[in-house]
Amino acid sequence: MIKSFVSGAAFGAALTAAAIHQPDAIVEQMNLRKWQMVTTFLTASGTSTLIVNVFQRMGYLHLNPRNYSTLNVFGSLDGNIIGGLLIGAGMTISGSCPGTVFAQVGGGIHSGLYTLSGAILGGIIWSGFLRPVFQNRTKPARQVEEARRYSLTVDEWAGASQTSMLVAVEVLFTGVIAAIVYLVAPESGGLVSPVTGGLLIAGAQLLSIVTRRALLGTSSSFEEVGDYFWWAIGRGVRPKSYSAIALTAGMVGGALIVSLVAPSTRGAPEIIGPNKAVLGGVLLAIGSRMAGGCTSGHGISGISLLSVSSFVTVAAIFCGGIGTAMMMK
Repeated sequence: MIKSFVSGAAFGAALTAAAIHQPDAIVEQMNLRKWQMVTTFLTASGTSTLIVNVFQRMGYLHLNPRNYSTLNVFGSLDGNIIGGLLIGAGMTISGSCPGTVFAQVGGGIHSGLYTLSGAILGGIIWSGFLRPVFQNRTKPARQVEEARRYSLTVDEWAGASQTSMLVAVEVLFTGVIAAIVYLVAPESGGLVSPVTGGLLIAGAQLLSIVTRRALLGTSSSFEEVGDYFWWAIGRGVRPKSYSAIALTAGMVGGALIVSLVAPSTRGAPEIIGPNKAVLGGVLLAIGSRMAGGCTSGHGISGISLLSVSSFVTVAAIFCGGIGTAMMMK
């Protein structure tokens, strides 16, 4: 598990250096008043996409695109849509996300502790109650047959080659980043600029690929904690994995190291109260498990694999976050 811990430490350090773990960076982004988070996110996602595809073509990685998350409520992507909306709402309410919460804890941001508590509670609720409910929902034979024909990647969906779609995604992301930098000139408030912060996050992805042959993702840690909780009280079997817990523990450590070396990154204005932080944390955990990933698992890693489900989930996250911000005004 040391490789997971080290990869997580690099990820947590990058988030802290870029300062996108700060609650105001997330809340202000969802209010469309500050563009630091999107700039860093698009840079990280676009660079990670290049890195992942290079290693896939070299044969070092053999990763499949992310499957659709289906709850059998209204369609094949309903889990990605509902889960993404919940993640977005949780981000606006808590000023955090399923990955940055660990950097917040390591960086001494008090609301992060409450958000993490809520996320752990959400993981327990998911593992013990919600997951069994959705697993017991059976798919009609027609839906099973249709699911086999769904395109898992955007190039398959568009009927284009993987190379042409990769180029299109990179051009789109680069164009949006350039437009934001030119028109808004976002400041990070951290140790590095938003674009450099995105490159650092992609560097953490590269480290994870080289050492673990796996991509970054944090939200499964809440499910792992939930599984251990139910096993500890005698209502489940012993979990087989704790790799996500090791990775997120490393994120706390990496953020802590950066905050100690550079005290200016430690702490943040307390704009999120405990009740909101806990509620947001519950939504983050449940939403990310419904969607089968979060802002890192889908937004950085899933998009790197050109997964349809990841693009849908990220769109739902921003719709949920911006919509919640509008309702909270």
